[in-house]
Amino acid sequence: MNGILPLWKERGMTSHDCVFKLRKILRTKKVGHTGTLDPGVEGVLPICIGQATRIAEYLTDAGKTYEAIISIGRTTTTEDAEGETVAEDPSVKKVSREQLQEVLASLTGVIEQTPPMFSAVKVNGKRLYEYARKGETVERPTRQVTIYALELLDDHESYEGQEITFPVRIDCSKGTYIRTLAVQIGEALGYPAHMKELVRTASGTFTRDNCFTLAQVAELMNAEQVTTCILPVEYALTDYPYIEITSAIEKEIFNGQVLPADTLLKIHDKIVFGINGKAVAVYQAHPTKAGLMKPHKMFPTIE
Repeated sequence: MNGILPLWKERGMTSHDCVFKLRKILRTKKVGHTGTLDPGVEGVLPICIGQATRIAEYLTDAGKTYEAIISIGRTTTTEDAEGETVAEDPSVKKVSREQLQEVLASLTGVIEQTPPMFSAVKVNGKRLYEYARKGETVERPTRQVTIYALELLDDHESYEGQEITFPVRIDCSKGTYIRTLAVQIGEALGYPAHMKELVRTASGTFTRDNCFTLAQVAELMNAEQVTTCILPVEYALTDYPYIEITSAIEKEIFNGQVLPADTLLKIHDKIVFGINGKAVAVYQAHPTKAGLMKPHKMFPTIE
């Protein structure tokens, strides 16, 4: 069993919970997820099975789309609705749509974020949430992420009250913390804020429409139809050019040899070689030898 299962992770479960349950349902140990989703978040979580675990990092690196409800008026220890209150502003607030749109525009593009203490980022060999659970705070590395689009989803002309909430859609790069983005939106408006709700609606080429729940996967497995929900590994490689292997280079590709660089690597960071549409190897420019390329991933046995 090799391929990618587009799973719809339900609220209340960790990503590891999903992997654990799928190993039992599918009766295979080689199962891995492609990026952690917090227990309070539901959404698209591509799962790699068998040989497809070799390309899990490609899916993890892919862009994501989220729909969130941002709450203005209170910030929390976890930057979402589950944490304890850190600061609260009970005043009646009034924000115009124009003001909000300006703030969203200012946070679109390359921005800097400091990961929240309740996160899986490692500092000095320990995950930040391990420090946070002990009440410890450590210095966290600030990093750059890209917000490709930040769109307001309602049509209100103004927002007023002690608590202001509004829905947004975010297209972003890997490593973006939507919780932290919610706090940044609040800071730009001059108020404490947190992320009230979050759904991941897309991960790379995988969307809500082609996902299955754990219950559906179990049902298909019992009916001996589980292959209908498992996509081939090539589905995760569509961002890269595909080259059909010819007899002239077949032996070299299957042996994973270093070859003269294909001209496509001047435009793309990776290219896929395959036979009859089935991926055999992913090549990239050689890091130290100009004009050459080397395999980044090999999976000749995928069927």
